[in-house]
Amino acid sequence: MTITPDAPSRAPGFIWLDLTRKCQLECAHCYNESGPDGDHGTMTRADWLRTIDQAADTGTRHIQLIGGEPTLHPDALEIAEHALELGLSVEVYSNLVHVTPQWWSLLQRPGMSLATSYYGSDPDQHNAMTGRPTSHRHTRANIVRALEANIPLRVAIITSDGTGVAETRAELAQLGVARIGVDHVRPYGRGAQAQEPDCTGLCGACGDGRASVAPDGSVSPCVFSTWISAGNVRQEPLADILTGHDMSNARTAIQEAKGPDKDEDDDHTIITCEPDHWCSPGSPGSICNPRR
Repeated sequence: MTITPDAPSRAPGFIWLDLTRKCQLECAHCYNESGPDGDHGTMTRADWLRTIDQAADTGTRHIQLIGGEPTLHPDALEIAEHALELGLSVEVYSNLVHVTPQWWSLLQRPGMSLATSYYGSDPDQHNAMTGRPTSHRHTRANIVRALEANIPLRVAIITSDGTGVAETRAELAQLGVARIGVDHVRPYGRGAQAQEPDCTGLCGACGDGRASVAPDGSVSPCVFSTWISAGNVRQEPLADILTGHDMSNARTAIQEAKGPDKDEDDDHTIITCEPDHWCSPGSPGSICNPRR
C-alpha cells in the first residue's frame, strides 16, 4: 500500500548519531545487535562532522551519541566537541562499563550530559541481560562517579518482564539519580527474537521532530526503526532527507500502525522511545516531543 503523507516532515530539534556497532557487551535486548565483533560502519570522520554541520543548519539543537558503545568510536570525542562548538547540546548514551579520563573531562563541560541503561539492582539480573559477569559493578560505580562529578545523568530501567523495577528505582534514587525512566525490551535486533521488524513495537513518535543517522549514513525516524530508510547523508544533504517525502511517509506509517494509543509505564507516564525517553538531553522532565 502506498501511503500519502499529510504534510512534509518538519526538521527535527533532536538527532541520534548512531556511531557504531562496536560494544564491550552483548545485551540480550540490544536493538541493533551490537557487540565486540561490531564495527564502526562506513561513515568517516569527515562524514560525521559534515552531518553535524548540516544538522545545526536545520535548527537541530540537541544530539545524542549512541551505538553500540559510542565512546569506543575513535572520532567520538571530536564529534562531540564539534557539536558543542556549534552550540548543540550533546548527550552520550553509554553502558558506563569503562569511561576514560578524556571522556570524564568532556562530560563535565557545559552542554554535555550522560545517559545509561540499568537492568536491575540485583547484579545477577543486570549481568544476565548484558552477558558479562562484572558489568553491573562497573556501571553502578560509574553512575556514582558521574553523580559525584555533577554530570547531568539520566538512567533508564529496562526489563523484559518488569521484575525488580520498584527495587531498582529505589536504589537509583538512593544513589542520587533524579531522572529515572522505565521501559520494556523493544522487539528489534536481539530483542526481536528472530521476528521481522514492524512499526507496532515503536512508541509512535518516531520521526516527529527527531531522526537517527546510522553508521552507514542512512537516516531513519529513530534508532529502533533503521529498516525504514529515508535517505543517506553520504549521498544527499541532511535537510533534504529530513523534510523529504520518504521521511514523511515513514512517519505517517508509524503513526498509523500505532493508532491513538501511547506507550505508558506503570505510572501512566508516556514512554517515548527509550533510549531517549526525554528526547531533550540535559533537560529534566521534558517528556520527549523534543522541547525545552
